[in-house]
Order: sequence, then structure tokens, then C-alpha cells
Amino acid sequence: QLQLVESGGGLVQPGGSLRLSCAASGFTLDPYTIGWFRQAPGKEREGISCISFSGRTNYADSVKGRFTISRDNVENTVYLQMNSLQPEDTAVYYCARPLVPLGLSICTLTGASYNSWGQGTQVTVSS
Repeated sequence: QLQLVESGGGLVQPGGSLRLSCAASGFTLDPYTIGWFRQAPGKEREGISCISFSGRTNYADSVKGRFTISRDNVENTVYLQMNSLQPEDTAVYYCARPLVPLGLSICTLTGASYNSWGQGTQVTVSS
């Protein structure tokens, strides 16, 4: 059964760091693009980062320079390193996979391009 499981969320002070993991099971991560999204209370879901099969990455302006996405196809896991966290980063973070591979270097932050979603992990940034 296809499954994505996020972990690594928690409570962190402003300026702190967290590393989120998105572990895939029931399928091989390679050759899929994987995206990270977040949704804060009362706000729309936001695409924040993605990584293609070839390793091409994309970031939302809100996280560019602070977050880094990476993938380990051996571990079948995608990571999101989040540095310099701020209260506005507080949200539930989700990883997602499209129904079919998008292509070698295609990486999109559009949620409609993704079909399978994890259950999410809460990130709270507060002093």
C-alpha cells in the first residue's frame, strides 16, 4: 500500500531548526517528484518546496534561503531541513507524490499536481 509518512515536527524557538522526513513505503521514491506543502490555521495550503527525480529543486519565496530539500533514494526518504524558523512558519507540513512521475526535472509547487499525501507533521515556532 502506497504511503507517505512525515516526521520530525515539533516545537522550536524562533531562529531554531528542524529537519522533517518524508518516508515512502509501498513504492520506490525514484523516479517521483516529491513536494512539501504546509497549511496554517485559517490559511490556504502553500507549496513550499519540491525535488524532482534528477534532483532539481524549487522553493517558495517565503522559505528560499532558509529551507533545503534533499532526497535519499536508498533510504526512500525525502528531507526538508528548515533553518531560521519564524512564528509564521507554524503550520502542519505535508509531503506529497504525484500519481505518475512528472518527468526527469519537473518540480512543481502546485498542489493539484500531487495525488498522494501524508498525514502531516505539526511544526510550531514559538518562544
